[in-house]
Amino acid sequence: MGDLADHEEEISGTIGDSSFLVIGAAGTIGSAVTREIFARNPKRLIAVDISENNLAELVRHLRSSVGYISGKFETYALDALSPEFEALCTAYPTFDYVLNFSALKHVRSEKDPFTLMRLIKTNIFLTKNSLEFANRCGAKKYFCVSTDKATNPVNMMGASKRIMEMFLLKYGQVDVSSARFANVAFSDGSLLHSFRNRIAKRQPISAPSDVKRYFVTETEGAILCLFSTFFGQDKDIFFPKLTADLHLETFDKIALRYLESLGLQGHVCDSEQEARSRVEELAAQGKWPCSFFQSDTTGEKPFEEFFTETEEVDWERFSEMGIVKNNLPVDNAALVDFEDQILNRLPAKGWSKSDLVDLFTTLVPNFEHEEKNKNLDQKM
Repeated sequence: MGDLADHEEEISGTIGDSSFLVIGAAGTIGSAVTREIFARNPKRLIAVDISENNLAELVRHLRSSVGYISGKFETYALDALSPEFEALCTAYPTFDYVLNFSALKHVRSEKDPFTLMRLIKTNIFLTKNSLEFANRCGAKKYFCVSTDKATNPVNMMGASKRIMEMFLLKYGQVDVSSARFANVAFSDGSLLHSFRNRIAKRQPISAPSDVKRYFVTETEGAILCLFSTFFGQDKDIFFPKLTADLHLETFDKIALRYLESLGLQGHVCDSEQEARSRVEELAAQGKWPCSFFQSDTTGEKPFEEFFTETEEVDWERFSEMGIVKNNLPVDNAALVDFEDQILNRLPAKGWSKSDLVDLFTTLVPNFEHEEKNKNLDQKM
C-alpha cells in the first residue's frame, strides 16, 4: 500500500512508544491488526478475545513469525461484557489506545430474537462499555470497527453498527474513530471462507447470483484500521477507495473465479440436490458442482456502499482511503431512551424481533428492514 509506505516511520514510532488494549483480538481483522502492532514492538499489548482457541492460534502465529518483543504482551480469553473483563480493566487502568473489534457480523444472527439481542449487546453495548473505559483511562484514541452495511442499512446487523456509530458520538470523551469495511476475503465465517471449506470437505459451492460485494485482504483491512486509529481526527470513519465499476462483484462470478484459481471448472447445477449428488462425478472431470440462486432471505442488500449522500467525504488526504467526516447531529435523548428500552427488556427474558426492529427504526429512519420470513440457515 502506497499510503503505508509513506507513513511507515510515523506508525512504527507511535506503536513503539504506546500501550494497546485490543478487544476481539483473535477474529480475522482483530488478529490482523494485533499482528501489525506486535511486529512494530509496542510498549504493552494486551489482547482479549472470547475464543480461547483463536487466541492460542494468534500466539502461535506471532511466536512462529515475529518471535518476541521487548514490551509486555499478554492474552486473555474473556467475554468483554463480563465481570472478569471489568477486573482486567481495573488491573490495567491505563492504555494509550483502546481498539474494539468484537462484533456479531452475520446477517443470519438476526433470525431469532435471542441471538439478535446478543448482537445488540455485543455491537452496541460492548462498544459503550469499552468506550467508557477508554474515557476513564485517558486513552489518546478509541477505535471501533464498523461496516459498510451501516450505510443505508437493510439488516439489523448493519443498523446495529449505525447505532454504534451514534454511541461513539454521544459517549466519546476521548477522540474516537472508526472504519467501514468491505468484506474481508476468506475471513472466518464468510462465504469465501465457506468456499474453501466446501472444497476441502468434498461438498458443492452455493452462492447468490444477484448480490454484489466489495472485498479487501486481511492486511488491507488491518492497515485501514491503523490509519483510522493513528491519523483519524475525532469522529472520522475511514473506508477503502473502491469503485463499483472495478471492484463490485457478484458472488457467483467470484465463486467461478475461485474454482478456476484451483484448476477447477465450475459446473452450474439446476438444484441443490443435483449439486450435492454429483461432487465425485464432476470432480473426476476437473469440475465442481455449483448451486447459484436469487437471494430471497431477510437482510440481504443487493450491493454495498460506504457513505450516504448527506455525509461529507474527504477524498484527498490519502490515496487509498476515503474519510467520512461524521459530524451529523445525534439525538442524545433518543439514544438514552433506546438504551433504557433495551435494558428494561432483559430482566423479563422475553422480547420479539419485531419489537426490536421498531426500536431500531426510531433511531435509524433510513433503516429499510423487510421481513421475508426466510433466513440464510434455510439455504445451502
